[in-house]
Amino acid sequence: MAKKVAFLGPQGTFSEEAALVYDPRAELMPFASIPAVAVAVNTGMVDEGVVPIENSIEGSVPDTLDVLIHESRVLIYRELVLPIEHYLLTKPGTNASDIRTIFSHPQALAQCRRFLERCFPKAAAVAALSTAAAVEEMMKDSAPSAAVGTRRAAQLWGAFILAQGIQDYKPNVTRFVVLALHDHPPTGRDKTSLCFSFAEDRPGQLKGVMDEFASRQINLAKIESRPLKESFGRYYFLADLEGHREDPPVAQALANIKAGTILFKVFGSYPKYEQ
Repeated sequence: MAKKVAFLGPQGTFSEEAALVYDPRAELMPFASIPAVAVAVNTGMVDEGVVPIENSIEGSVPDTLDVLIHESRVLIYRELVLPIEHYLLTKPGTNASDIRTIFSHPQALAQCRRFLERCFPKAAAVAALSTAAAVEEMMKDSAPSAAVGTRRAAQLWGAFILAQGIQDYKPNVTRFVVLALHDHPPTGRDKTSLCFSFAEDRPGQLKGVMDEFASRQINLAKIESRPLKESFGRYYFLADLEGHREDPPVAQALANIKAGTILFKVFGSYPKYEQ
């Protein structure tokens, strides 16, 4: 029986492309939002879910981080990185000079900001749930409009490719994660993702966390902060580090960090993506 894999839909999104790369034999199921993908995994509707977590131009994807921090017991099972090329799509016969509205997912609009501001300064940018949903909205719009989407979405909806490679920077890549109810066993080339927060703001707290890793020769691949949402000026810290949570040096560092924090959550350990 084929594995069921959810993705941020509908068909024609970069998340679908990532899901196809991850497991071309799986039964793919589209969902309208990243939280919906997580719920589908949580409730057993699907075995796994594929969602974007970070882009090389715009940084982290807030919806995915919020799901991992606040709303879900899913864990990161795998990661994969895909090159992203954006296309400006229109209904056949649409003149560029007539376009007054451009639909897309906020991340895609941001990744193409320079192109859109220079070539369509008078067009209104309208957010859609996904790049594929944007193409659907554009094709149903009675007024001349465009959408930032994928080549596959153009094929699915019969859209015309007005311009290609419109992202502001090349290469443009997105990191996707596979969500499951468990993370991955150790492989020897792993990453671990986690978040933590302190009970109060005091000098040296974050340095203490960094020292736990540095003293054990654990490389910290990434660290960032997000608002705690409960009060102004307080933050979660999110980190990616090299190693598996079951590796003795990593396990000891995580235990020491947990003891000094008010909130501590490991998002999962998983194989480091290698092309």
